[in-house]
Amino acid sequence: MKVLACDGIHEDGLEMFRHAGWDVEVAPEPIKDPAVLATALAGVDAVLVRSATRVPAEALAQATRLKVIGRAGAGVDTIDVDAATARGIAVMNAPDGNTLAAAEHAIALLFALARHIPKADAGMKAGQWPKNGLTGFELEGKRLGVIGLGRIGGTMARKAQGIGMEVAAYDPFLPASAAGKGSVPLMSLDELLAWADIVTLHIPRTKETTNLLSEARMRAMKPGALLINAARGGLVDEAALLRLLDEGHIAGAALDTFVTEPLASDSQLRNHPNLVLTPHLGASTSEAQQAVSTILARQIIDFVGTGAVAGCVNLPPLTAEAAREVGPWMPLMTALGRVASRLVPAPTRLHIRYAGRTDGLDTRPLTRLLVSSLLGAASGRVTPVNALQEAASRGLEVSETIGGEGDGYDRLVRLAVDGQDDRGRTVHREIDATLHRAPRVVALDGVEIEFDPLAHVLLMRNEDRPGMVGTVGSQLGAAGINIINFALGAAGDGYARAAITIDREIDDDQLALLRATPGVFSIQQV
Repeated sequence: MKVLACDGIHEDGLEMFRHAGWDVEVAPEPIKDPAVLATALAGVDAVLVRSATRVPAEALAQATRLKVIGRAGAGVDTIDVDAATARGIAVMNAPDGNTLAAAEHAIALLFALARHIPKADAGMKAGQWPKNGLTGFELEGKRLGVIGLGRIGGTMARKAQGIGMEVAAYDPFLPASAAGKGSVPLMSLDELLAWADIVTLHIPRTKETTNLLSEARMRAMKPGALLINAARGGLVDEAALLRLLDEGHIAGAALDTFVTEPLASDSQLRNHPNLVLTPHLGASTSEAQQAVSTILARQIIDFVGTGAVAGCVNLPPLTAEAAREVGPWMPLMTALGRVASRLVPAPTRLHIRYAGRTDGLDTRPLTRLLVSSLLGAASGRVTPVNALQEAASRGLEVSETIGGEGDGYDRLVRLAVDGQDDRGRTVHREIDATLHRAPRVVALDGVEIEFDPLAHVLLMRNEDRPGMVGTVGSQLGAAGINIINFALGAAGDGYARAAITIDREIDDDQLALLRATPGVFSIQQV
């Protein structure tokens, strides 16, 4: 495995990759040209970025090995998540690692605004004694409106309460039913803006939140209010903010993030006396950088190695404990998808039934893994990330049920697949499998036959008459193929089902000879 680290990823995280046996390549500087990044991603399994290296769709076009894009931090607006998902690439972040750093930076900006610290510092260093005109105000008793009550916003609220501020919040991602359940009361956005003395933003930038604080909304703020944005650039209409600062409707603002970063040297924001600016320092503490790098490294190593999913924005979460529960199923699900693809090369409907003891079994990764294996034989790259999306685009209907009797097994998974076989005939096939004693198929099309789907297996449907086993066995023996196990069951319709486990794969010519054997209706190699 190979990982490419961009943007100065902390060494502690890189060392974790090396310890896990990964090859680590470190880019000497952020890669800002998509064409250069596309070249750098060739042969790479994972890439780590912060905010300087952007990952657009064109950079992913030839990244055939790339499994994970890791953002060492929270925001993923610099990554084309939709393009990554379409290509089956997981996108992970590490939002918890910089929570404290980001909240403390917002608090620092709050104090800087309240006590005019940047102006005082600049004046002193210019040889002045700038005491007049720099009278500040006390924060205790003031009203702080927090937009976004997630990890960082919640920490900001708690710290503000600790210095005696009155705090309320608006969160577009929390249901209305959450109001009043915590220590911070929730308001509508309009209510919050009219109520707060200071407004602070702690939400991601999305299509819905871009310019959330438009000119109209900022005019709805209390005259003389303060504004802090240490979240993501683009949440505030920067041109409108300058106008309201000039008018004095907003008394001051502090920005750590900007629409365009780095901020242009001639930006009008740089010259406004009532603006405090910092160069996206919210997560820039040594503790935060160490934390996000190690959290991200652990997530990626576990994801690739065990299937555990944490901090992934385009896959359902799967804790390490849940991964241990579903982990034994994963090789079986991959094998079952491969078996199903041989029996029904053009599937149109797949139903998966998880039966028996299903308490604690998170079936989401199993279903995605099965579908990706089923479709993987077709053209295009299919992984659990984009499996359900690919199924829908190819006209494959996927459904599942959980619960019910396991037909005598502690846990049983049953696949029902409809579609067309390799001769273009409409077929319906069923496969039952279990982990009891070992990963194994226990029934095929309702006929009880057992075989290991992870082995080399020939699945045969033949006439139920004497001599068939001997004839097929003789042909395999003549080809130098050793039979490990021969499982046979009569279907009761004049045909039998057979699973022949062999010691190695047979070539197409040998397979064609077997298919031409009188009495053999169909045979597929798994």
